[in-house]
Amino acid sequence: MTWLLLVAGLVLLVVGADLLIKGAARLASNFGVPALVIGLTVVAFGTSAPELAVSVKAAYSGQAELAIANAVGSNIFNVLVILGIAAMISPLIISHQLIRQDVPIMVGITIVAVIMTQDGSINKLEAGILALGLVTYTWFLFYQGKQKGVDVSDGEVEEMLNAKVPMWQNVLLVIGGLVLLVMGARWLVQSAVELATAWGVNEAVIGLTIVAAGTSLPEVVTSVVATIRGQRDIAVGNVVGSNIFNILCVLGISGLVSPMPLLAGEQLANVDIPVMLAVAALCVPVFFIGSVLNRFEGFLFLALYVAYVWVLIAMALSLGYLAQLQDVVLYGLVPFVLLYVFITLVLDLNKRRGQQRIN
Repeated sequence: MTWLLLVAGLVLLVVGADLLIKGAARLASNFGVPALVIGLTVVAFGTSAPELAVSVKAAYSGQAELAIANAVGSNIFNVLVILGIAAMISPLIISHQLIRQDVPIMVGITIVAVIMTQDGSINKLEAGILALGLVTYTWFLFYQGKQKGVDVSDGEVEEMLNAKVPMWQNVLLVIGGLVLLVMGARWLVQSAVELATAWGVNEAVIGLTIVAAGTSLPEVVTSVVATIRGQRDIAVGNVVGSNIFNILCVLGISGLVSPMPLLAGEQLANVDIPVMLAVAALCVPVFFIGSVLNRFEGFLFLALYVAYVWVLIAMALSLGYLAQLQDVVLYGLVPFVLLYVFITLVLDLNKRRGQQRIN
């Protein structure tokens, strides 16, 4: 029954987020809100709705550590698994804006989250700073879009807004989406706590793995479908944008509405959140190299995620081979990835210099 509740909660979260996005976007359009604003606000907030619903519910239910673990786990999953799978389907194109602007913003915001959680929690003031960052970032995207003369954020938003649906149906979609999100979050948090108790592990471990992967399902679908359709730049932009919103929106709003500070235990503060920063920082050189994420790099991303989750589970269950596994990861897999990145980066820089001399 616990697993059934978990799956049902995930389904409700995904369906609820989809209904909420469609209803809210069309309602905003009915009131004359430009498509650009809808794409940058309603749709962007909507894709983070599952993470937000779960984190808020967890905070209110007394599982304050689960609230942070969900956002942290989602960010790690987004980069290593979603981009890994998408790149293995087809090499992903990295736009210059992502390299110069969005990825550095993602890394910068992740550093802020690392600093905030060093004392073991995110208090109201820190949550307020993150929420203010969310408002500032959204305004910046809107201003940038207007400067470039962009009318819509992408084809899906345009298609969604062109559908002729009565206003009352849109209202029902918003209400229905919110109800499903609340129910899904309640069931997911309840089942996560029960699983943690049954397995004798910290709730944060469940939040970093099962819950994080489940709440990232909308991003999985969006990025994989975009890759299959040949929109290989959208897949990367979706993940980077989602990671920025997870920190600013999920942690910011959850921290503001929570009756207690969001907790980051010793493992979260010293292991998992630094891993989130390392994963974000890894994107900088990897994305810069040739402005493409190739299939082998996608495989490396997936291998890193498998290793991370394996170590996480081994630590939680105090498995006998934990020390050997950590040695393999720290002195084998991680150095190999860093060496690969260093060599390919040097080769790419030499190639760029050669092209500049020719030109």
